[in-house]
Amino acid sequence: MGRVTFSQFSKDIKKGVLAPVYLFAGEDVFRKKEEASKIRELLAPDEFNYVKEDASSCDMGDLLSLAGTAPVFSQRRLIILDNADKLKKAALEALCNYLSDPLESTCFVIMHNDAKKFKKDKILEESCSDSCVIVSFDELKSNQLGPWIEEHLSDKGLRIDPDALILLQEIVGADLSALNMEIEKLSLYLLDRAGKTVGQEDVLACVGLNKEENPFALSNAVLDCNRGEALKLAQKLLDGGEEPISVLNKISACALKMLRIKRLSEAGLTGAALQQAAGLMPWEGRLAAKAYIMPSSKALCRAVDKIIETDMGFKSGALLEPSIQIKGVILALLSR
Repeated sequence: MGRVTFSQFSKDIKKGVLAPVYLFAGEDVFRKKEEASKIRELLAPDEFNYVKEDASSCDMGDLLSLAGTAPVFSQRRLIILDNADKLKKAALEALCNYLSDPLESTCFVIMHNDAKKFKKDKILEESCSDSCVIVSFDELKSNQLGPWIEEHLSDKGLRIDPDALILLQEIVGADLSALNMEIEKLSLYLLDRAGKTVGQEDVLACVGLNKEENPFALSNAVLDCNRGEALKLAQKLLDGGEEPISVLNKISACALKMLRIKRLSEAGLTGAALQQAAGLMPWEGRLAAKAYIMPSSKALCRAVDKIIETDMGFKSGALLEPSIQIKGVILALLSR
């Protein structure tokens, strides 16, 4: 069968169609393990027909002998081999020999976790017979992370508000293992609730924060060019005891990001190309679409100069009334 897309592979698994060998390539180890677990759930092998080994420490001779043996009182045997990229030469050659003529009653899942090595050294791929399936598990791109979260929430009977989805990605990041843990927590948190839609407050509660403590509230307001909300949130942080320099740092990080986005936008870039060139995180795609509402790059440069001046003033102790200075920075940044 050779290479198949992840979509086709997923459809086959859901239909219960299994190949004798799966070669999982790419660096997204979490999704590989997740799919290997799905295959195990589908086959439900007993202890006599299931083996999981690490290539760096297993006896390849024993493992391949088992792979070539008919299952015990079962239709299929399942073998999972992790870290195939760490195989020594002799063990690799033995595995390649098996791949050329695998046993149909064995489902052998091989996880190769070094993408560069896999592309450079094609010995495993070239040894696969037509009955082997090769699936690439590249890290999820920016436009794939949100749907992945929504799909995993849907599996637990949950939906999520768009703003809550963005917040979850901002707080947790693109680590699928960490995101999966938060999804589990959200599932338990909403277990007894009639409405199964995850909101921002739910996300904050599950990570141990409340609405007022949202660490990204001020940044989001600045990036959305919401001057009134940014002024209010900055004042709330100062009133709550946060150091002026810390508040200023939040604003300056946004200003520099906006400047990158605006310059690229003015150069003609849009969408995914702008997002990649600006170095935006996977969940920040919305910012590329909001470039048109941001001040011009010249105005943003002036605002950055104001931020630098204010930063130096705070550090030297020359500036009084921090609240006024912070408000001045926000007004300079968000005035069009």
